[in-house]
Amino acid sequence: MSRRCELTGKGPMSGNNVSHAKNRTRRRFLPNLNDVTLMSDALGRSFKLRISAAALRTIDHRGGLDAFLAKAKDVDLSDGALKIKKDIAKAQATA
Repeated sequence: MSRRCELTGKGPMSGNNVSHAKNRTRRRFLPNLNDVTLMSDALGRSFKLRISAAALRTIDHRGGLDAFLAKAKDVDLSDGALKIKKDIAKAQATA
């Protein structure tokens, strides 16, 4: 399981630990990933995703998973999230 958000593509970054004496050693900044179950209104079912805490706040702000995926760029989404996005678009087109 990779350390990458399925919706935003946020992954590990690298930087420096800086001591009081200004010694620098390399370190990794890992994203705050959570396993969550999100409900799709258009499809009427839920999906288990591994997303960052920032993505979860953005989903709440935009009004749900369907609205988030409608505005999300395809290059940022994982393969599973891209399939969900296409299924939601197809369900909304037929409704």
